[in-house]
Amino acid sequence: MRIGVTGHSNLTADSEPLIAEAIRERLRDRAPGGLVGVTCLARGADQVFAEVICELGGAVEVVLPAADYRARKVKPDNAARFDRLLGRASSVHTMPFDTSSSAAYMAASERLLDGVDEVIAVWDGRPSAGSGGTADVVIAARQRGLPVSVVWPTGAGRA
Repeated sequence: MRIGVTGHSNLTADSEPLIAEAIRERLRDRAPGGLVGVTCLARGADQVFAEVICELGGAVEVVLPAADYRARKVKPDNAARFDRLLGRASSVHTMPFDTSSSAAYMAASERLLDGVDEVIAVWDGRPSAGSGGTADVVIAARQRGLPVSVVWPTGAGRA
């Protein structure tokens, strides 16, 4: 079972445990037998998802949007978590973009969608603020006919 994730990067600190538990509940019965989580490893939902996949004994595959993603987009307060999760990845694919941008993010999400059976969307249901956001990825997944499970537990919020 290959499951991709899309979701908000600006989750409140109090939201992360709620979201982790909701993802855990969705995946717990699927964990035995080769669970693979595919993520762009952005701060917030992607990293929470990757941690749950690892906790359940699954493999994490990472699709990075651009060559400069780590240097340009991973903030100092998130670097240790990002590096730890990247180090646990069974594979890392970097998209052929030099610079992180909306186009690079959407291309990485499209690549993620190419290789999954379903998608978990950590999404509050609102439209994307810019091109390549969570709502855009949900739309793209649904257009492909991929099942999308929306996770937004009571008490979750964006910073």
